[in-house]
This record gives sequence, C-alpha cells and structure tokens, in this order.
Amino acid sequence: MNTQIEETLGPRYSPAHIRATWDGTGSVEDASKALGFSRAKGYDLIRNGQFPCRVLRIGRKTRVVTASLLRVLESGDPEYNDARAGCRPTP
Repeated sequence: MNTQIEETLGPRYSPAHIRATWDGTGSVEDASKALGFSRAKGYDLIRNGQFPCRVLRIGRKTRVVTASLLRVLESGDPEYNDARAGCRPTP
C-alpha cells in the first residue's frame, strides 16, 4: 500500500481504516484486535453471548458486522449479540 494512503487512513484498526478497507463483515481476529483484546478472548466472548458488537454465523464461519463494530468503536457503547434468543448471558 502507498505510504501516503497509509498516513491518510491511520492505524490498521482505526475506524477510518476499517471503513475504507473492510467489506460488510470482518474476521473475529481483526475485530478483536480493533477492540483491544486477543482472538481467543473474542471467541470466548462470542461463546458467552457478550461480544460487544453484532456477530453472524455463516456456515461454520463466524463474522463480525462491520457497521456494528464501527458504532462500538466510535461510541464506546456495546451492542451485545446474544445468539441464544430469550437468554441472558450469566454475569
């Protein structure tokens, strides 16, 4: 990537860079890094229904909704995604 473009977009996991380079969904690993924790912690939060933004299961893959991730990064307010309808995560 051109250095001038990298300077314009900022760090790899900044909202501006994510908005410019990601499609509709991103990997759990990249979303976790953008939120400041490890891939393992991201999957643990997903299993417990506590990942701070919307998550989709597509076949055997798990993807994070880019728009939701951007809202969480910009506002700081989580959009918990509890895949088990009607169940609340245990505190």
